[in-house]
Amino acid sequence: MTNNQVSDDIPIRYRVSGMDCAKDAARIERAAQTTGIAPDAVKVSAATHIMTLKVPEARLRAIEKAVATTGYGFDRIKGDSDTQPGAAHQDPAYRLALWIVVLLNVSYGLLEMVGGFLAGSQAVKADALDFIGDGLITFLGLLAIGWSLAWRARSALIQGFFLSLLGLCVLATTVWRVFTQTMPDASLMGVFGIVALIVNVLAVLPLMKFRKGDANMRAVWLFSRNDAIGNAAVVVAAGLVAWLGSGWPDLLVAFGIAGLFLHSSWSIIRDAKADLTIAN
Repeated sequence: MTNNQVSDDIPIRYRVSGMDCAKDAARIERAAQTTGIAPDAVKVSAATHIMTLKVPEARLRAIEKAVATTGYGFDRIKGDSDTQPGAAHQDPAYRLALWIVVLLNVSYGLLEMVGGFLAGSQAVKADALDFIGDGLITFLGLLAIGWSLAWRARSALIQGFFLSLLGLCVLATTVWRVFTQTMPDASLMGVFGIVALIVNVLAVLPLMKFRKGDANMRAVWLFSRNDAIGNAAVVVAAGLVAWLGSGWPDLLVAFGIAGLFLHSSWSIIRDAKADLTIAN
């Protein structure tokens, strides 16, 4: 078999820890392909957080070494579910830390959504949606530990449609605000953006003790980076609203965050459908 041929062996699957969007999945796939395997020999699902390889066992060592450089965690799945002993996600303390992350994200997301209405800010609402989405994705990951691929995919599909609906609602209200512009409260925008950054730091802290070595520390960074960028964008938009006396910075940031959110939701739906096809 040449390096660019796909094996006919039974697919080998890994549970991926630390990824939270389609960009993360693409990063892992590119890392695996640096070992010389064909693009269709590796698939990382943004829906179920599972990496599937169609390669000979002899190639696994090189691939595992390559994907480890991305900083995410990889636990090989034995059988139809990922309940094998020793996997990082089976540690009760680690699961408790993830529950804390879920509560922080969802709770602040709901609070920030109310704040978005109080401030009249679409950017704050979009950022709140991102918090809620991340919390729900982590929540699904906790519930689905040990589930079969088919059930993980079904749950992810439902979640993907739900998140898409939320994203479309924020996008639609932002379009409506383009034609009925009102000045958002820049001070409230800034306050919620800064608090969002603090909440992101607090969400990372419970996971820090489970991250050992440079690669895993990078996973913590990757997990929170996109959220921090969105939070910072809200703070910058608040400053521009106050400086320019215009609501356009708020609307532009809202469009950007909502667009990225919808792209991630679509990736979840697409990958969930593909996972269902494989499972069936």
